[in-house]
Amino acid sequence: MPTVAVADLKDGDFLLDVREDDEWKAGHAEGALHIPISEFVARYGELTEAAPQDGRIHVICRSGGRSAQVTMYLAQQGIDAVNVDGGMQVWEAAGRPVVTDDGQPGFVL
Repeated sequence: MPTVAVADLKDGDFLLDVREDDEWKAGHAEGALHIPISEFVARYGELTEAAPQDGRIHVICRSGGRSAQVTMYLAQQGIDAVNVDGGMQVWEAAGRPVVTDDGQPGFVL
Protein backbone atom coordinates (compact mmCIF):
# COMPACT_ATOMS: atom_id res chain seq x y z
CA MET A 1 0.00 0.00 0.00
CA PRO A 2 1.62 3.26 -1.07
CA THR A 3 1.47 5.73 1.82
CA VAL A 4 2.63 9.24 2.54
CA ALA A 5 3.11 11.03 5.86
CA VAL A 6 1.13 14.19 6.58
CA ALA A 7 4.45 15.99 7.08
CA ASP A 8 5.42 15.16 3.47
CA LEU A 9 2.32 16.76 1.94
CA LYS A 10 2.89 20.11 0.27
CA ASP A 11 0.51 22.98 -0.35
CA GLY A 12 -1.24 22.31 -3.63
CA ASP A 13 -1.11 18.51 -3.40
CA PHE A 14 -4.41 17.03 -4.58
CA LEU A 15 -6.29 15.67 -1.56
CA LEU A 16 -9.33 13.37 -1.73
CA ASP A 17 -11.32 13.13 1.53
CA VAL A 18 -13.45 9.96 1.66
CA ARG A 19 -15.04 10.53 5.09
CA GLU A 20 -18.81 10.74 5.47
CA ASP A 21 -20.80 14.01 5.32
CA ASP A 22 -21.00 14.57 9.10
CA GLU A 23 -17.23 14.18 9.43
CA TRP A 24 -16.60 16.54 6.51
CA LYS A 25 -18.97 19.19 7.89
CA ALA A 26 -17.19 19.16 11.28
CA GLY A 27 -13.89 19.98 9.60
CA HIS A 28 -11.66 19.16 6.66
CA ALA A 29 -8.51 20.21 4.88
CA GLU A 30 -9.08 23.34 2.84
CA GLY A 31 -9.22 22.63 -0.87
CA ALA A 32 -9.81 18.89 -0.52
CA LEU A 33 -12.28 17.12 -2.80
CA HIS A 34 -14.99 15.37 -0.77
CA ILE A 35 -16.42 12.09 -2.04
CA PRO A 36 -17.65 9.85 0.80
CA ILE A 37 -16.54 6.23 0.51
CA SER A 38 -20.21 5.19 0.58
CA GLU A 39 -20.75 7.15 -2.67
CA PHE A 40 -17.33 6.67 -4.22
CA VAL A 41 -18.11 4.25 -7.03
CA ALA A 42 -21.20 6.23 -8.12
CA ARG A 43 -19.27 9.53 -8.04
CA TYR A 44 -15.99 8.25 -9.49
CA GLY A 45 -16.36 10.53 -12.51
CA GLU A 46 -16.16 13.60 -10.26
CA LEU A 47 -12.72 12.48 -9.16
CA THR A 48 -11.43 11.86 -12.67
CA GLU A 49 -12.67 15.33 -13.71
CA ALA A 50 -11.14 17.14 -10.72
CA ALA A 51 -7.86 15.27 -10.29
CA PRO A 52 -4.72 16.43 -12.09
CA GLN A 53 -4.21 14.40 -15.25
CA ASP A 54 -0.73 13.11 -14.49
CA GLY A 55 -0.65 13.99 -10.81
CA ARG A 56 -0.87 12.01 -7.63
CA ILE A 57 -4.07 11.64 -5.60
CA HIS A 58 -3.56 11.76 -1.83
CA VAL A 59 -6.47 9.91 -0.17
CA ILE A 60 -7.43 10.76 3.40
CA CYS A 61 -10.07 9.70 5.95
CA ARG A 62 -10.18 9.88 9.75
CA SER A 63 -7.41 7.41 10.56
CA GLY A 64 -6.39 5.68 7.32
CA GLY A 65 -8.62 2.61 6.98
CA ARG A 66 -11.22 3.83 4.50
CA SER A 67 -8.67 5.81 2.55
CA ALA A 68 -6.55 2.65 2.23
CA GLN A 69 -9.48 0.88 0.56
CA VAL A 70 -9.98 3.73 -1.91
CA THR A 71 -6.22 3.97 -2.55
CA MET A 72 -6.12 0.26 -3.43
CA TYR A 73 -9.11 0.67 -5.77
CA LEU A 74 -7.50 3.64 -7.53
CA ALA A 75 -4.18 1.81 -7.88
CA GLN A 76 -6.05 -1.08 -9.52
CA GLN A 77 -7.39 1.44 -12.04
CA GLY A 78 -3.84 2.48 -12.86
CA ILE A 79 -4.07 5.80 -11.01
CA ASP A 80 -1.16 7.18 -8.98
CA ALA A 81 -2.76 7.26 -5.51
CA VAL A 82 -1.32 7.18 -2.01
CA ASN A 83 -2.92 6.75 1.41
CA VAL A 84 -2.29 9.58 3.90
CA ASP A 85 -0.90 7.76 6.94
CA GLY A 86 -2.94 8.43 10.09
CA GLY A 87 -5.55 10.48 8.24
CA MET A 88 -7.20 13.63 9.52
CA GLN A 89 -6.33 12.74 13.11
CA VAL A 90 -2.62 13.12 12.34
CA TRP A 91 -3.35 16.10 10.07
CA GLU A 92 -5.00 17.95 12.97
CA ALA A 93 -2.36 16.82 15.51
CA ALA A 94 0.36 18.15 13.20
CA GLY A 95 -1.22 21.60 13.35
CA ARG A 96 -2.47 21.59 9.78
CA PRO A 97 -5.56 23.76 9.30
CA VAL A 98 -8.98 22.13 9.67
CA VAL A 99 -11.88 24.24 8.37
CA THR A 100 -15.64 24.08 7.90
CA ASP A 101 -17.39 24.77 4.59
CA ASP A 102 -17.63 28.48 5.44
CA GLY A 103 -13.91 28.72 6.23
CA GLN A 104 -14.25 28.77 10.01
CA PRO A 105 -12.00 26.64 12.24
CA GLY A 106 -13.23 23.07 12.36
CA PHE A 107 -12.34 19.86 14.13
CA VAL A 108 -11.91 16.18 13.31
CA LEU A 109 -14.98 14.16 14.25
